[in-house]
Amino acid sequence: MQYLYAFAVGGILCVIAQILIDKTKLTPARILVIYVTAGVALTAVGIYEPLVDFAGAGATVPLTGFGYSLAKGIEEEVASGGIIGILTGGLTACSAGIAAAIFFAYTMSIFKKPKTK
Repeated sequence: MQYLYAFAVGGILCVIAQILIDKTKLTPARILVIYVTAGVALTAVGIYEPLVDFAGAGATVPLTGFGYSLAKGIEEEVASGGIIGILTGGLTACSAGIAAAIFFAYTMSIFKKPKTK
């Protein structure tokens, strides 16, 4: 049943993003920023944590999950290390994902050449 919940929640998040792409003049980059910011904001008000508990990867894999990870990392670092955790918490919590994204993006840039439209 957990797979069904993850699929449904992740699918709903993707459908919302697709509707924003199709029906508004927002660029994909702005939608990305909206999703990450929404993840942080929903975590701050306590709404995203129950969603993660309910849907698992369906809530943590999309871009809102990145915002959730940033917010949780900051929250944990502030609790353990004080005010400096505001600066270090997000990077500590998301460093593996950021490093993987940079590595794979660089790897793909070696093999693929951009084409003009």
